[in-house]
Amino acid sequence: MNWFTGIMVYIIVWWMVLLMVLPLWIRRPEQVEKGHDPGAPAEAMIAKKLLVTTLVAAAVFGVIFAIIEADLISFRQIVR
Repeated sequence: MNWFTGIMVYIIVWWMVLLMVLPLWIRRPEQVEKGHDPGAPAEAMIAKKLLVTTLVAAAVFGVIFAIIEADLISFRQIVR
């Protein structure tokens, strides 16, 4: 895997993990004010979610990188 492919794979993994992490730790406000969406979270905790996303994505990318570099899965064409 070259550096460009590695960056692209990491970005795709990061976005997939972010979409899985976003719904975590959602608490609705106890008192909904007029004009506010009742489903909106009281605190978004974006910094925590971005940190968790980065750490999980790095671990997943590490596994993907190890599998590809060990040739357990090969994306190269078989030449006969």
